[in-house]
Amino acid sequence: MNYLTVDGVKLLLEQPNTTTKKGRRDLTLLSLMYDTGARVQEIIDLNPGMLRLNNPSTVKVIGKGNKARLVPMLGAQTDHLKSYLKENHLNEPHANMYPLFFNSRKEKLTRAGVGYILEKYCKAARKINAGLIPNKISCHSLRHSKAMHLLQSGVNLVYIRDILGHVSI
Repeated sequence: MNYLTVDGVKLLLEQPNTTTKKGRRDLTLLSLMYDTGARVQEIIDLNPGMLRLNNPSTVKVIGKGNKARLVPMLGAQTDHLKSYLKENHLNEPHANMYPLFFNSRKEKLTRAGVGYILEKYCKAARKINAGLIPNKISCHSLRHSKAMHLLQSGVNLVYIRDILGHVSI
């Protein structure tokens, strides 16, 4: 199973240029993918109405078989999302059904688009420390990374299963 260490995830998330709007979007996207352990399609299909950003912060994810699950988020992720929503006017009631992550044409991102974003920052991170970022990495690797980090932290497999939306352990 291909996954990043905690240091690898930190290095990856340090790569987007947060002085640009696109860099802030990319950081929010990648950190949300990791924090929730969501599949790439689940992230692409998100809209602002699926977020609950007060305590406790959760995101409603629609997974395989059109099954919905609520996934908890960390405080830092909530802060990224609040800033991102405000900057992109996605916190207004009329924007509830807009795509959460979109391209320059305001269309929701594609799987290939998200893969491109991930690979761009992986290449930058490898230039800093090639040992932390595997040569072969995919969006699903962030999901594996989250699962492994939860497991290594002693989180019960039942909770990990529920967060990831699996039917069985």
